[in-house]
Amino acid sequence: MSNNKPVKIVETVLRDGHQSLAATRMRTSDMQPMLEQLDNVGYFALEAWGGATFDSCLRYLNEDPWERLRVIKKHLKKTPIQMLLRGQNVLGYNHYADDVVAEFIKRAADNGVGVIRIFDALNDVRNLEIAMKAAKEAGVHVQGAFVYTISPYHSNESFVKVAKDLVSLGTDSICIKDMAGLLTPYKAYDLVKTLKAEIKVPINLHTHYTSGMASMTYLKAIEAGVDIIDCALSPFALGTSQPATEAMVATLEGHERDTGIDKTRLFPIADHFRAVKKEIAETFKLNTNIDIDTKVLSFQIPGGMLSNLLNQMKEQGMADKFPELIEEMPRIRAELGYPPLVTPTSQIVGSMAAFNVMLGRYKMVPHEVKDLVRGKYGRTPAPIDPGFRQSIIGNAEFIEHRPADDIPYQMDSFRRELADKGYPNASVEDILSYALFPDVALKFFAANR
Repeated sequence: MSNNKPVKIVETVLRDGHQSLAATRMRTSDMQPMLEQLDNVGYFALEAWGGATFDSCLRYLNEDPWERLRVIKKHLKKTPIQMLLRGQNVLGYNHYADDVVAEFIKRAADNGVGVIRIFDALNDVRNLEIAMKAAKEAGVHVQGAFVYTISPYHSNESFVKVAKDLVSLGTDSICIKDMAGLLTPYKAYDLVKTLKAEIKVPINLHTHYTSGMASMTYLKAIEAGVDIIDCALSPFALGTSQPATEAMVATLEGHERDTGIDKTRLFPIADHFRAVKKEIAETFKLNTNIDIDTKVLSFQIPGGMLSNLLNQMKEQGMADKFPELIEEMPRIRAELGYPPLVTPTSQIVGSMAAFNVMLGRYKMVPHEVKDLVRGKYGRTPAPIDPGFRQSIIGNAEFIEHRPADDIPYQMDSFRRELADKGYPNASVEDILSYALFPDVALKFFAANR
């Protein structure tokens, strides 16, 4: 069945574009002048919230992320605001109780979010149930995502199974989330074809330019019938970000799947963000010229993570062992059940590799690694060898159920903690900011009393 409907575009300049190329340092004041123009382009959605933006607002920009959301919403009359949410982790690195997850989503919707893309690092759908249910109840467009990765345990069939589970939870669309740029053009064609044959909801493809193939990957996915693609305006495109919006719009002009977007409308918006990028780079001393690195196809390590690991090795005076670390990563990933390398599993595998290379294999095991092996993050794609598991966690209990079942409700205790710290009248939004990033939020509250 061919899809000859126009390709829809999610614009990522306000979130993933600057998260990928400018350390998430774009301020609300940088976005504001262009919001009405962005609203008139005809995008499927504007991704502008979630991911690392929440933390970055509080930590580096002295901004309230909730206020950013309200400001953007005030200017957008036609285009929904999209956010990225890590299932039971919300926007943090740990699992939260169900009441925190549900309340966060309700408040996000109340403050202006219209599309929520929800994923779990392990593709354990149990970790998405509460978030998806809350999003359905809030009346937003729910986009269930699966994380694309390559391993002996991942195949088109395994991805279709996750997608079908997401459909059974009521997802409005499915996102293929390829965070490391691993999806090659012909594999994208096959994956999209397979999904379109089995699933009736729209398919959205999200990838990164990290390996240099993303535009070709989109083109083949479009030929296979993909409905929506994620793009970033050119100043915040390519490198480790998404393909450029203007280029994809131009590619499809006059084709049966023409996006219907007038590319000349994009030029003045892109000019504005080109100046923003230059100014952010100077203010925060950032290198925004990030090269593509096709080695990601061998190591599956997202680009930003490679440079972090190299810096850590340099600080320990062990930069010469970096090649060993690169070889150690795939070994650890196999031992830990082939988790996709996305936050937080990428950090867990990376730090374990660093310790193994510096101190000897598994001489020092961080508690996050033990938690992953215990099942505290959910079910790993491949079963972990019982002998290996025992060597890491001894006789500690192995968790077979949904991990959040063990977490009692938390909203009331967060409310009380905040009152004890001198904020008895905190809004629900402030309580949620504190729940996710306690130290950072307290610093922000103190600076803005």
